[in-house]
Amino acid sequence: MAINLKEMSAAQDLLAPGHRLCAGCAESIVVRQVLHAVGQPVVVASPTGCLEVSTSPYPYTSWRVPWIHNAFENVASTISGVETMYRSLVKQGKLEDKGIKFVVFAGDGATYDIGLQFLSGALERGHKFLYVCLNNEAYMNTGIQRSSATPLGAWTTTSPVGDAVPGKRENRKDITAIVAAHDIPYVAQAAPHAWRDLMTKAQKAISADGPSFINVLVPCQRGWRHPAEETIAITKLAVETCVWPLYEVVDGEWKLNYRPSPKKPITDWLQSQGRFRHLLTPENTHIVDSLQEIVDRQWDKLLERCKA
Repeated sequence: MAINLKEMSAAQDLLAPGHRLCAGCAESIVVRQVLHAVGQPVVVASPTGCLEVSTSPYPYTSWRVPWIHNAFENVASTISGVETMYRSLVKQGKLEDKGIKFVVFAGDGATYDIGLQFLSGALERGHKFLYVCLNNEAYMNTGIQRSSATPLGAWTTTSPVGDAVPGKRENRKDITAIVAAHDIPYVAQAAPHAWRDLMTKAQKAISADGPSFINVLVPCQRGWRHPAEETIAITKLAVETCVWPLYEVVDGEWKLNYRPSPKKPITDWLQSQGRFRHLLTPENTHIVDSLQEIVDRQWDKLLERCKA
């Protein structure tokens, strides 16, 4: 189904305004885009995180669809149970099949780290749902602590910058490739500035015959230390530097969605955010070089996978 801007602009947002997400947070942008693409009827689940605490402070809610909150780690298990119950009731003739769709919005902490076991199990069992990782590259909700999605060299409150430690010592995990290794029907990476690409991927994902996964980069102006109005520009910069390539894996086939020309240097990305400011000093040049080498190596590997 093609994205129709006129129809989309006339449709009701399924995430209401007035929520308490920070100004400049990309999470609400991504949620609105994905839900516009998915449409109703839909059931949404979210674990503890920025999105959950900001959209559901008792007694208020910003959700205009059925929405479930659960523990930090087990959202994949929760949506698996709901999806299974729905299929069972339809099969028993106790419920009319209305084509209900099931979507998860979870942060990188709940996805890359403490929820990985639950997610892997749900993917292996083949439950039909779309899992969207809102990836702001740290545990922002609890105080900007590092996660395994945090890049090498980044400042967080648990990877501090000083004479002994120049930010996070390890590079981030490639969760998108890990999910793709489960051989599920649809996996993708996306970014909110490329809205048509993201929404098209959401439509493909929700139509897949089985579990699907989209990893979306969502800048956090508090944790990344950038001006609130630069959020969308920063996601574009991530793609142009190949820090965050746009691609999809459909039934095991890798496809590149965008090739930047020219490919911008990693220093452009680092200069855009305060969490990397310490790397732009002579004593940390070796870390910048390492980051560029990592990006170049992963980009070359992606091109090989995509036969691009």
